[in-house]
Amino acid sequence: MGSATARLSALALIGIAAPAVVVAALGYVSLRHWQSSAELLFREQARDVAVMAAQKVDMMLRLADEAFLDRLQTQLAAGDDSPAALDRLVDEAPLVRRLYLVDRGGRLRYPSAWREGDATVFEPAVRALPAGAWERGSKRRVVAGTPVCLAVLWTARREPVVAAYARDVETLRRDVLESSLGSLESPTILAVLDAAGGAVYSRAPLERAERVLAVDLGEALPDWRVAVYAPPGTAPRDVVRRQVMMFTGAFAGLLLMLGAGIVLCWRLLRRETEMARLKSDFVANVSHDLKTPLSVIRMFGETLELGRVPDEARRREYYRVITRESERLTRLIDNVLDFSRIEGGRRRYELVPTPVEPLVRDTLEAFAYPLEQQGFKVEVHVATDLPEVPMDADAIGQALANLVDNAVKYSGTERVIVLDARREGERLALSVTDRGVGIPPSEHGRIFEKFYRVGQSETQGRRGSGVGLALVRHVVRAHGGEVTVQSAPGRGSRFTLWLPLRER
Repeated sequence: MGSATARLSALALIGIAAPAVVVAALGYVSLRHWQSSAELLFREQARDVAVMAAQKVDMMLRLADEAFLDRLQTQLAAGDDSPAALDRLVDEAPLVRRLYLVDRGGRLRYPSAWREGDATVFEPAVRALPAGAWERGSKRRVVAGTPVCLAVLWTARREPVVAAYARDVETLRRDVLESSLGSLESPTILAVLDAAGGAVYSRAPLERAERVLAVDLGEALPDWRVAVYAPPGTAPRDVVRRQVMMFTGAFAGLLLMLGAGIVLCWRLLRRETEMARLKSDFVANVSHDLKTPLSVIRMFGETLELGRVPDEARRREYYRVITRESERLTRLIDNVLDFSRIEGGRRRYELVPTPVEPLVRDTLEAFAYPLEQQGFKVEVHVATDLPEVPMDADAIGQALANLVDNAVKYSGTERVIVLDARREGERLALSVTDRGVGIPPSEHGRIFEKFYRVGQSETQGRRGSGVGLALVRHVVRAHGGEVTVQSAPGRGSRFTLWLPLRER
């Protein structure tokens, strides 16, 4: 049966684990596919945001440049090109950090000299202008670069000059980038990078942020770029990683629950199988225990009926045997009936003050014949100061009889049984001691379970219903007490009923 149960459990485990593994594999594949799709969609959305941001910044810079150059062109065409007038114009254009006017011959018209080494930056930019840029009449051409912006303008005398200016980075960050990018709604982080890749502006700190992509800012700042960063933990692969971890955790929990369910079902199946076997043994053992006294009663009754015992003393002995065996039969039947009542919750106890010594003597009297026939030495010690104890005399007598019957059944070669009753504080200690085969300490906790019998060859060879000790424990607990055992293999056993001296 054990191997069949193991095979059934293995098949159940495979039947549950295989679909679980398939579900896990499909879930993992789906998550990876979702990650690829999510990354592609995320990049497309990030590119759209970056392009829109670049167009917005480029448009604002173009408008600012056009506004400044229109005012400068108007002022030059009107002949208002004095240093003071040009200084006021620059002051009123916070986006312009430096302004230089250079004629076609390369002479500096405004201001009077280059400042702080600007010549090394602005002069090469002016010389790089193509010759055709000077011959386009009144049409202006704006050449944007970093850090110099160039425009060909015309003076009042129709002489072309190059307006070369540099933007103020701080003003650019505050008035253009912040105002144009700060209001864009996006879960990502937008940043503007200069030609060296340094962040000129970002909507949030870039520490631990993952760069997604970057696009050119536009003609206004051709060497600069708008970059999109994913905040920490928001990149698709991070989201998928969390989903995988959650899925793995949930799947592991599911497997644990399934495994625990399989183990519990397996244990329950084993327990039910064991219980079925014990019940079968119980029926067989009870049948045997009932058959034995019936056989003895029938044999002695037929002998008496046929008149084969002419001696009066022998007849009286036979009558006594019949009486004792009938009492034994009654005790066995009472055990089965009481166990059935206990299982059905119908057993009731009537506690009345009862003297202890007569109860002990009456119980031993029921075993007088088998004790005498098997050569047992019985010692009885009942303390003289014991009060009457509240108990159901029939139930306690039956429990005590079960202990004596076990002592007889499982005694070894040294056939001695000791019964003692004494007072221990506020409890009565009623003990039955034998010098029989004993019980291993590992079995002490289970011998009071119904149908359970100690797995030893010395005990398994003896018949028994397996409910005696279970009934003893139920009776004692119903009285508010407990039963204990002290035993070891080969050293006998001592069972003690602990009963309260006062009714609770």
